[in-house]
Amino acid sequence: MRVVSMNANQIEALIGMLAVAGLFAVMVLPALLGIAHERRVGREIREAQDRFGEKEDQKSSSRSTVPSTATWYAEGRRSKKLVSS
Repeated sequence: MRVVSMNANQIEALIGMLAVAGLFAVMVLPALLGIAHERRVGREIREAQDRFGEKEDQKSSSRSTVPSTATWYAEGRRSKKLVSS
């Protein structure tokens, strides 16, 4: 069995390559995490829009056309003002 030994130049080159690889990983990792985060947030927004759309469809079909109490009260007050003047 032959033992492989490295001279000083090879060790220096290996340390340099590892340093470059480490710096590359440190610089790329935040970008990859940001992309993953944006995809997750986008998926959650789409799911929420789908759920909201389904609820709106259900509401619109069951919604009554009778005005609310606040609208009825405001209409009554307007008509009283017109009559009293």
